[in-house]
Amino acid sequence: MEAHTSADMFSKVLENQLLQTTKLVEERLDAEIQKMDQMDEDELELLKEKRLKALKKAQQQKQEWLSKGHGEYREIPSERDFFQEVKESKNVVCHFYRDSTFRCKILDKHLAILSKKHLETKFLKLNVEKAPFLCERLKIKVIPTLALVKDGKTQDYVTGFTDLGNTDDFTTETLEWRLGCSDIINYSGNLMEPPFQSQKKIGTNFTKLEKKTIRGKKYDSDSDDDD
Repeated sequence: MEAHTSADMFSKVLENQLLQTTKLVEERLDAEIQKMDQMDEDELELLKEKRLKALKKAQQQKQEWLSKGHGEYREIPSERDFFQEVKESKNVVCHFYRDSTFRCKILDKHLAILSKKHLETKFLKLNVEKAPFLCERLKIKVIPTLALVKDGKTQDYVTGFTDLGNTDDFTTETLEWRLGCSDIINYSGNLMEPPFQSQKKIGTNFTKLEKKTIRGKKYDSDSDDDD
């Protein structure tokens, strides 16, 4: 009987809590509706105008990005073009690739998808054989390497597939998460939870990795010494 009474009490407490929560939500909604009802035509017009301005601004920003080559994954012909491209845009991802390296083709597929999703970032590719000076300057030793450039300065690198779950079969979401860790794209997911299981343990301190660690020579098979 006692256990039954306790269960009944618990049930009642839970029921009361749910009722109170529902009541609060209803009260808030009523308050919002009342607020809208009390607005005069001028206030409603002002609210409408603010929203239209925000939409217009977002549309203008989108057009500006598209005019600068955002929204597509493009190859640039030379290192001279690289400097011009990064000067124009706040966020740039540049894939340093070589035709003979299979992993570069894997990256191409994912970068093409992300370039259409993240208009705020410019996505480029550059053949390392056409950019010896730039590769030396950025200390690019492993192919493929993604250089992540913010405000004209190279902030970070994704070297090989080590940060992508150490597999050729990583998902586009995994690469998206990795770019989000460097704040080079607007990432809406949880940075503390990588989309792959095996590296969940390092998810919490991943962003604190030093650049030299990220840039370290981790994929010997893809280094400049091997084709």
